[in-house]
Amino acid sequence: MIKHLLLGLSLLYSSMAAAEDGQMLQVQTRDGVTVPVFWVKQEHASATLILLPGGAGGIGKLDDAGWPGSANFLIRSGRMFAAYGFNIAMVSRPSDIQDLDFSVRTSDRHILDLHKVLDYVHNLSDAPVWVVGTSRGTISATALAISESNTNANGALAGIVLTSSITDKKPGALPTQSLSKISVPVLVVHNQKDACPICQPYQASYIVNALKNAPARKLLMLDGGSGASGDVCEALHYHGFIGIEQQAVDAISQWIQHPVNAAP
Repeated sequence: MIKHLLLGLSLLYSSMAAAEDGQMLQVQTRDGVTVPVFWVKQEHASATLILLPGGAGGIGKLDDAGWPGSANFLIRSGRMFAAYGFNIAMVSRPSDIQDLDFSVRTSDRHILDLHKVLDYVHNLSDAPVWVVGTSRGTISATALAISESNTNANGALAGIVLTSSITDKKPGALPTQSLSKISVPVLVVHNQKDACPICQPYQASYIVNALKNAPARKLLMLDGGSGASGDVCEALHYHGFIGIEQQAVDAISQWIQHPVNAAP
């Protein structure tokens, strides 16, 4: 047992060490427009995760270790995801858009940008690609999945994960999108303590119920956290899984590896 534990720790530390070397790429998506993508490639990756932050869509400046410094849940948890051996692609806002507002995230130009990024990372690795969005990023992830289903894109997208979803009162809120058109596995993750008024925990089940054609769908409701501060709709509150980042990352990563249907 000790031997197996040491082997597991060795693999974890090896994966984390490999994940230290990332690079900022500029992906051309439209004429004169580029999208910054922080890319971490890992040997024998089981999947590539495209991480879509919320808010205005930025991923922050590179810190002293050379990683994006945004406090956004997905960005600050990047190393945790990388420890699972995934390739990581953190996607920032395009060069011609200063704020990926709610309505922009369902626009044709934004979806085109995401398609181009999806194609780009497929060329960098043949690992299956999952898109993980948080908060406003769930609008983008959902819109992309619907668009991929509409274009019959031959499995370019393996599945999506929606964390702290926008559920109400805003353009592009998930219940306003054609969720029944999504034909890839979907994991919906929410914090029971999320107090953001447009991300009501009780409405998360409505999203899962509407995913009629997803081959696997699951609602994961976490309940916990500590050290919440600031605006209830921001990254360092329960909306951003503060204090339970590892628990959220573990659950997401394990489901991506084995997407089991658990529809309500």
